[in-house]
Amino acid sequence: MAAPVLRWGCPGTLWALAGVGGGFRHRRGASIGSTPNPTREQSTVAQKPLHTAQKLRKGEHKWAAVVGLEIHAQISSNSKLFSGSQVCFAAPPNSLVSFFDASLPGTLPVLNRRCVEAAVMTGLALNCHINKKSSFDRKHYFYADLPAGYQITQQRLPIAVSGSLAYSVCVGKKRSQLVSKRVRIKQIQLEQDSGKSLHDDLRAQTLIDLNRAGVGLLEVVLEPDLSCGEEAAAVVRELQLILQALGTSQANMAEGQLRVDANVSVHHPGEPLGIRTEVKNLNSIRFLAKAIDYEIQRQINELETGGKILNETRSFDCKLGCTVPMRDKEGKQDYRFMPEPNLPPLVLYDSTTLPAGADSQQVINIDQIRDMLPELPSVTREQLVQQYGLLPEHSFTLLSEVGLLEFFQNVIKETRAEPKKVASWVLNTFLGYLKQQNLTVSESPVTPSALAELLDLLERKAISSSVAKQVFQELWRGQGKTAAQIVSEQKLELLQDPAALEQLCLTTMEEHPQVVMDVKKGNPRAINKLIGLVRKATLSRADPALIKDILEKRLWS
Repeated sequence: MAAPVLRWGCPGTLWALAGVGGGFRHRRGASIGSTPNPTREQSTVAQKPLHTAQKLRKGEHKWAAVVGLEIHAQISSNSKLFSGSQVCFAAPPNSLVSFFDASLPGTLPVLNRRCVEAAVMTGLALNCHINKKSSFDRKHYFYADLPAGYQITQQRLPIAVSGSLAYSVCVGKKRSQLVSKRVRIKQIQLEQDSGKSLHDDLRAQTLIDLNRAGVGLLEVVLEPDLSCGEEAAAVVRELQLILQALGTSQANMAEGQLRVDANVSVHHPGEPLGIRTEVKNLNSIRFLAKAIDYEIQRQINELETGGKILNETRSFDCKLGCTVPMRDKEGKQDYRFMPEPNLPPLVLYDSTTLPAGADSQQVINIDQIRDMLPELPSVTREQLVQQYGLLPEHSFTLLSEVGLLEFFQNVIKETRAEPKKVASWVLNTFLGYLKQQNLTVSESPVTPSALAELLDLLERKAISSSVAKQVFQELWRGQGKTAAQIVSEQKLELLQDPAALEQLCLTTMEEHPQVVMDVKKGNPRAINKLIGLVRKATLSRADPALIKDILEKRLWS
């Protein structure tokens, strides 16, 4: 059978890198922990033995946790998977719905080329085997926001299989050491998104918005190789960075572009796996970690008190910090999978199998997409460590915050300060102010140029480090003044006159004879007190190292 006709999602450049947010709306339009849907997707993760066990607060010597994830990423495309309807977040309800999206009789699907290319590129970046022949299936279930009564997916023969994703977690008392781990990827499949149900509890009614119906999704199914919430959060964050680097998904969780379901069970090591529960529609990376850790501990507590774990679907209540039941899964849902009759198998090619004279608009070359792969986050982190001498954990932080790496690199270009010092200021002072006021990098009142000028003043010892922090605070207030202007107006320059500084040191020693005696008796802290007294007299305008040199000469002369 011939390959299906492919449709361009949009002209020009394939994909553009976009930002990421912190949370997202519930898949069906309800708030987290609200009334569940009667029937939803069945988990595709098969639990397998896990060799590593999580250390738990209770019963840690007896229990091992098994965690598997199913991640749905919305594909970056201007149009939907099988129709030409536009994809746009927060558009007026039911304003982006084609006849096919509404499942009107006689309408047929036309596969979006861009979505296929996105799936192939994602599979290659995640070390997957790309199936040159994949197929589409109908997954039948009834729900009001699914007009056709079925979802088109790739249950039997997905586009990519058998991949892996490397990630890192922090360990140690100060959590400053990174340990690299790897999770296996079972498959990546293309499928349609459903519409959104908007529940109006006040009027006891549900409204349907089909704008999202038919939007292309990448479902990434991970093998259950994880053992705690921290590992799951690290995996999802790494996948999020990869998708954004590829441009295959904006992965903005605030807009529902990345949604996670977690399958969790516990068992005694060496014994069969326990009954699992599925925690659905986790709406942020932070909630993902909390939900998994809570569910692990809940199951352990239940089993240790003689209870029984039910095979059920649960949701996470972010306000209560716990998972709550949605529906049981004891009775297996029959989705009546069948081949999609209106779509022939999807056939891909590589350089060796590409037919002579084939129309490049109607075929997809896997090798050509492989050549287009951009630099992945893991490579970027390695380059940061090698080029600037940064610690590995610092390179992770620079990439984890949206826009922070670009900010850091722009400061580097404009300052003579060492990269390590720049990284310290960006990761500690700058990022600390951002988090304190809950701002993004793009919302910062301090520009890379302003920080670079401040670091240059510090580098040539025109100001002290404590004054530099004071100047940064003034810059953060956004009064339109440069660092040099603030230093000049407030007379914060370092005292450069050696004679005047020496006289201040002598005066301080004369006024504090007991401290001088303590220094001469060998008390190492006493000289620091003298340095502090001199700096106080200079309003922190003197270099502590220079003060120490003068004091030591006078004390032992």
